[in-house]
Amino acid sequence: MTTGPGRTRLVTPTFAVVTASALAYFVGIGMLIPTIPRFVVDVHGGGGVAVGVVTGAFAFTAAVLRPWAGRIGDRSGRRVLVLGGSAVLAGSYLLYVFADGLLPLVLLRVVSGVGEAAMFVGAATAVQDLAPAARSGEAASYFSVAVYGGLGAGPPIGEAIQRAHGYDTVWVVAAAVTFVATVLGWWTPVGTVSRATERRRLLNPAGLGPGAVLALSLSGLAAFTGFIALYVDREGLGDAGPVFIVYGTLILAIRIAGARVADRFGAHRAATFAIGCIAGGMVLMAAWPSRPGLYLATVVFALGMALQYPSLIRIVIEDTPDDQRSSAIATFSIFFDLSQGIGLFVLGGIVALGGERAAFLAAGALAGTALLVLARLTASRQSAGARAAHQASSRR
Repeated sequence: MTTGPGRTRLVTPTFAVVTASALAYFVGIGMLIPTIPRFVVDVHGGGGVAVGVVTGAFAFTAAVLRPWAGRIGDRSGRRVLVLGGSAVLAGSYLLYVFADGLLPLVLLRVVSGVGEAAMFVGAATAVQDLAPAARSGEAASYFSVAVYGGLGAGPPIGEAIQRAHGYDTVWVVAAAVTFVATVLGWWTPVGTVSRATERRRLLNPAGLGPGAVLALSLSGLAAFTGFIALYVDREGLGDAGPVFIVYGTLILAIRIAGARVADRFGAHRAATFAIGCIAGGMVLMAAWPSRPGLYLATVVFALGMALQYPSLIRIVIEDTPDDQRSSAIATFSIFFDLSQGIGLFVLGGIVALGGERAAFLAAGALAGTALLVLARLTASRQSAGARAAHQASSRR
């Protein structure tokens, strides 16, 4: 079925249901973003270290288990990851009601991380399975809108419920919302599964190069989310709230309006532009400490962040056989977790030594390094393509 000359339809009912499942899932996750830290402090009397351990247990477990989730998705299909991941997460949320200490809570966060590792890989791969080859970047853009939309809508919902009805109600409602993702997940296609019997690498090579580019360029995100509020306060630039509103609004608007950029102009070219904007936004943030500089840098940075993921994921998909997509996407997504964990640690040290502007400049330099890595990947791919074309012509 087509929507025009040569354009195969993307937004089918199945595509919409899979995306809706991801939206419900990330609303449930978002509800716990502001409530878990407060729960640790208010109910269990924990401090900063306890908050870090409890919140970090979720992300760390998800990062470690993503490669295994990818292997399961390649061998057993995407549906089992979506169903199993969302069901495990919903069940773990219900058990938060019975967490009577920090240790049980940490263990439950580990279980939640197991669900996150499976669900994200399954849903992200299913969306690519459903996308025509020429529109994989557009599919990634729409999927990321569901992710960002859920993570954006979840926190205020969680806060409102917690203030009105308490923490236990938050856990129950989050579980119910996540269970909606499980129900919708029944319509997730299985996708192309691998029949190969040989043992494959745990980390898929197709995800490593783009993943390294992702990690280096996402240092900008770590700098922005981690230190922009401190920067605004230190420089006397007003409130950080409007800055985040501008950033979030632009991300969603560009990913919808510019969903086909990577497909239309080429994934490597779009990724180069996106990462250049990330680097430029960070350098501008460091070089122009004023309100106009702050907002202009945020606009440039948001433009790059909006186009980065859809472009890089298309590069991964272009270089991956259909029956290895789950493991490739799993490998690629690990670098997001690594970039934020390691990036915040390194940039925090730079802030301690030289302030927020030094951290922004360092993030810009790391994004510049990502451009060099991407250029090498592009050259290698072009060289491989030229060799393949030469060999094909030699056989004629």
